[in-house]
Amino acid sequence: MGKKSLKRKKEQEKVSVVKPEEDMEVIPAKRFSDEPPIKRERWTNRQRVLVFASRGINHRDRHLMEDLKCLMPHHRTESKMERQKNLQVVNEICESKNCNKAVLFEGRKKRDLYMWFSNVPTGPSVKFLVENIYTMGELKLTGNCLKGSRPILSFDENFTTNPHYALLKELFTQIFGVPNQHPKSKPFFDHVYTFSVLDNRIWFRNFQILTEDGGLAEIGPRFVLNPVKIFSQSFGGETLWDNPFYISPAKYRQTINKKAGGKYINRVQQKVAQKVNKPEISYAMNPLDDIFKGEALERAKELEENEVEGLSTKTTGEESVDPFKGKSPAEIRNLEKKAIKNFQKLAKK
Repeated sequence: MGKKSLKRKKEQEKVSVVKPEEDMEVIPAKRFSDEPPIKRERWTNRQRVLVFASRGINHRDRHLMEDLKCLMPHHRTESKMERQKNLQVVNEICESKNCNKAVLFEGRKKRDLYMWFSNVPTGPSVKFLVENIYTMGELKLTGNCLKGSRPILSFDENFTTNPHYALLKELFTQIFGVPNQHPKSKPFFDHVYTFSVLDNRIWFRNFQILTEDGGLAEIGPRFVLNPVKIFSQSFGGETLWDNPFYISPAKYRQTINKKAGGKYINRVQQKVAQKVNKPEISYAMNPLDDIFKGEALERAKELEENEVEGLSTKTTGEESVDPFKGKSPAEIRNLEKKAIKNFQKLAKK
């Protein structure tokens, strides 16, 4: 029994021994009572963006969505939304995911892509038609940046002149701007997002910062946002602004098809007009144009034969009528006097 008690005492002593280097904090040699305690930097800007799509988008739109997810480390994902559901369901999904911003990709007819940017749950929300999509895989550009690094947002001058562009600028800064001290972000800037207004559309580009002098190299993706409407609430509400220059892609394709169908009608009308306006007798060719073509002796023989045939046709034709035939010399003189008087009258006129 004595041996067992000794073993237990030794085990208890081993457990009670604490290494001062691991658990004990090293106290500095000099300290001041007025020095504030060191505080850990906190993630105060807690922006979370829900990025997902509805059913009906094609492969290129899906790759664009994945590229945007790579650019935004503060995003959260969700499975595809059914078409039958109302867009107001997105607010409930964002609430369950603890997100205050949403980016929804909505596909139509496997060819048209609409993108929603919304501030959940109060609003506003914007609907865009996405055009000229080029993903990172398609472009194969030389630029590159570290995944998770924070971007610099560059906006055009037009975003300060018009009120609806100023609203879009604030919405883009809150969605695309990576919060400071985010757990998944890197604490430096190495790429730039440019938003420029041209032809009543917003052009998005992503560039890598090569040097401090301003050298840039495009990374991708690139796309064009054509604004449709701005709503007062999240995914609905009153329309604050409507784009007067917007033409739906279905209507645009309809006009192109009408022009293509009208080509056949125009072609038939041109043929009919050509037949109506075509003269019966074309340009009268001069018979002497072909004199010097071919051998000279043969051409001379042909001309002599043609002249002989022309004389024979004249002799065989009707004889010319003589107006003085069968009249006396006195009657002929009277006719000559009348003709001279008529010529003199015409000369006076």
